[in-house]
Order: sequence, then C-alpha cells, then structure tokens
Amino acid sequence: MDRTLAADLARLPELLEATRRAAADSLGTLDARPVVPPAATAKPHAPEPLPDHGDGTEAALAAFRERWEPRLSASAGPRYLGFVTGGATPAALAGDWLTAAHDQNSNSALDGGGQDLERETTTWLRELFGLSDAHTGTFVSGATMSNTTGLAIAREWLGERLGVSPAEDGAAALGPVRVLSGAPHSSIAKALSILGLGRGSLVQVPTLPGREAVDPAALDRALADIPGPAVVVANAGTVNTVDFDDLRAINALRERHDFWLHTDAAFGAFAALSPDHAHLTDGLDASDSVCVDLHKWLNVPYDSAVQFTRRRDLQARVFANSAAYLGPLGEHPDLVHLTPENSHRLRALAAWFTLRAYGRRGHREIVERDIACARALAEQLSEDPSFHLLAPVRLNVVCFTLSKAPTQAHLTALREAVASEVFLTPTVYAGTPALRAAFSNWRTTHTDVRRAAEALRTAAKELT
Repeated sequence: MDRTLAADLARLPELLEATRRAAADSLGTLDARPVVPPAATAKPHAPEPLPDHGDGTEAALAAFRERWEPRLSASAGPRYLGFVTGGATPAALAGDWLTAAHDQNSNSALDGGGQDLERETTTWLRELFGLSDAHTGTFVSGATMSNTTGLAIAREWLGERLGVSPAEDGAAALGPVRVLSGAPHSSIAKALSILGLGRGSLVQVPTLPGREAVDPAALDRALADIPGPAVVVANAGTVNTVDFDDLRAINALRERHDFWLHTDAAFGAFAALSPDHAHLTDGLDASDSVCVDLHKWLNVPYDSAVQFTRRRDLQARVFANSAAYLGPLGEHPDLVHLTPENSHRLRALAAWFTLRAYGRRGHREIVERDIACARALAEQLSEDPSFHLLAPVRLNVVCFTLSKAPTQAHLTALREAVASEVFLTPTVYAGTPALRAAFSNWRTTHTDVRRAAEALRTAAKELT
C-alpha cells in the first residue's frame, strides 16, 4: 500500500474528526457568510498541476479550505433563494455521510439491502405525495433525469400503441411524435433530444390568460389535431410562478384522446403536505409517470430525485440490462433494470434518514414555513414602489421586477448588489425581465425574509 495512504488509514478516525470539525465550522457560519462571496465571481484559479506524490488527507483538507472553500456559495443556507434549492436537514446530512461511508451500489439483488431500503423509502414518498400503490418509484439524480426516465417510458408506450418497440427498433420506428405542454420546463426539451424524439416534437399549447397553466380547451383542440397517440406533459408547479395545470381536467380528456400523461411535479408535489394547498395536486395519481426532485423541498443533499410510474413493465423494457452478473428482470426487477444508471449510489439513505427523523409533520412544517416566508417577502416588496409583482404567490416563489426600467441590465445590477445578503436568479415572465425568489430551505425564517427585503429595498434606491 502507498505509504501516505497507509498512514491515512492508520489515522482514519482522527481525519474523519478533522473533517467533521471543518464541516461544522462551515455550517455554523452560514448565517454570517456572504451568500455569494465576491471571490466566487472573481477571475477563476488557474488549475494547479496534479501532484506526483500526495501529502495526505490532512494536507488536502487544509488546501481545500484555503483555496476553494472561500469561493463556495452559502447555498445550504437560508437566503440562497435562487433556482429552487433546498439544503440538507441534520438527518439528511447524517444519512449522506453514511452513504459515502458504506459506499453501496444499490442496483443489484446480489447485495440486496440497498435495494430494499430504496423501495421502503420510495413507498414513504409515494404516500407523502398522495400517490396510490399503482405507482412504483425509483431514485435518480435529479429532475432532468426523472423527466427523461418518465418520457423514455412514454416513448415505449407510444410504441406499444403502434405495435413497435423503440427500445428494440429505435425511436425512428415511431414516426412523427408530438409532445404537448403548456409551460414546459427546459429539461423536457433536453429529455426529448436525449431520447431521439427531438426538441421539435414539443408542441407548446396556449395557457390560460395571465397564467402559466395550460388551457384545457386548447389542449383538447391540439390533441384532436394529432393523429394517433401522443404524450402530454403537465405541470404541477411551474418554475416562474408555481402555477399548476388542472390535472383532473387533463385526465378527463382521455375519454376522447389517447395520450400518456407525464406530470412534472419537481417541487410542486410538496404542496400535498399542506392541507391548505393539497388541492393543487388533485389528480396527480392519475398520471402515468411523475417527476419529483428531492434535493429541492425534501432538503436532502444533491443529487437526489425520484421517478414514479404506473408502467414498471415498460420501464424495465426500456432499461433492461442483460449480463450474467446482474439479476433477472422477474416480477420485481433489480434497480439496474429501471434507470439509465448501472452504478447507483444509495441516494435513498439521506431521504430515508430525514423522513424517519422528522416524519410527515416535520416536513409539512418546513413546507408551510417556506410558503409563509414567500408570501411575507411578496407583501414587503409590494409595499415598496420600486418593485412590481408579476404574479400572485401561489406557493413558494416570488416573481417580481423593477417598477421603472425593468431591463436585464438593471436587474442584473440589482441582483449583484444584494448577492452577499441574498441570492436570486433571473428570468423572463410574459416578456418582462424579472427576478425569482424561491423558498425551499429548511433553515429559512421570517428574519431572513426581512434581511432579504431590506437588502433589495436599499439596493433599488441606490440604483435609481
């Protein structure tokens, strides 16, 4: 064994303790650190050469803390409101550390503990989101891979309807395919590109006036114009305004049209945890496939998402992997037969830990507190003439712009001016450049809302 590696093995408990102290120090200073440190936007470091002889974990830890840690954002903290980013609850963090320690590839029944843990966890999640046991779930890396997996199953369903198998014959065997959606997330077009269906297969259907929710009547007409089966991508929570398609109305269209219903509920599915908002997800169970991203509102570390479907048989047909060292498909296929990944870290453990530690009520509290924080920020911004809300706060996102001269340049200046105190991401809504504040972190409180609002107000005044 390499001398340095052997020395680290002999000191492993001590090195793990040093790493624990470094992690605790980083997490303990989240509230005081700049959300996006100036160093993060400075000129990138020139890559250092790979050392020929390393000097061990302790030296690597010191080098990381000096060279890279100061440039990392406080994305685990309460005022990182860009994208839709959660953090890692204490239990999820513990689970993730143990995931690395046990280092399981949980894809095979030959070493089945990981698979069983994942199945237990997806059962808990299915119940959390109000899905019936007709759905089975599988962990994947994120919403993009969840959407891709769901649409891959939809592609095979189209083949089943047409008497071919894209998994065997290729996507070209389907002929022209149409995928209809009102306000699809960008990952949908990316998935269609990956799957050989093409970005051009995506048909954007008109939405309701002043909304991002699809117009069911327009969808009805669009489906009538398409010969043969189609795919409909519904939204349970759009990125800009967290708008929800009427899933019941969409499902009712199946009385007249033949289509696969895939629902992108990346973070909107968590509305099911709040009695006051659960109606937004009515009809979710009728979906043929569902995407839910867990490193958003479940507050587990990156990367983690789950993909649900009613047609596990088609899922296994798409992703079946034939090798002597892999388990058979059977009635309960090994996970290796259900996703694009042959190697599959035990992502489920972090989710298992946080669900086991805090239960339904604990995660409901996080969801409802974040919703209340979003509404509080919207109220404070609406009272300031410098800002204009572009949409009502339906759940956990505030979409707003400047009242005067809402140009990309002015909004970029505003976003950069407040970056040390609050991180926001840019968007365009109904043709207007805007900013989004998305609340999904378990640490966020009304104190953070007040700090964010004050920073925005001060910066807006200085820009005018």
